[in-house]
Amino acid sequence: MLSDPIADMLTRIRNAIKARHPKVDVPASRLKLEIARILKEEGYILNYKVAEEGAKKTIKIYLKYHANARPVITELTRVSKPGCRVYVSHDEIPRVVGGLGINILTTPRGVMTGRDAQRQRVGGEILCQIS
Repeated sequence: MLSDPIADMLTRIRNAIKARHPKVDVPASRLKLEIARILKEEGYILNYKVAEEGAKKTIKIYLKYHANARPVITELTRVSKPGCRVYVSHDEIPRVVGGLGINILTTPRGVMTGRDAQRQRVGGEILCQIS
């Protein structure tokens, strides 16, 4: 049993990028699907699909690389951890790499980027930062 499945997902993506894999499989959950949806909307991954293998569901994440084989995702860090949760209000959401990266937050209105949370004037828990 994993104590932090989100950190496991981010680590799998990080390791696959370092090994230059075209895709990575992650055990599925609704929160992980929302994170994958945001990564696709923001242009950090090519696509994602949910695959059912018997009773287990997995998310196949297709990674995105530049023409010179450099990965689009350069840094992927977990901010709020099970031992130390990080909550912010809408005016305290930090900028990532001067606005070039994104935060992913869980809010009362769902999972969204830090930019969307600021526009909707809603705070929440910062899950991770991507640049």
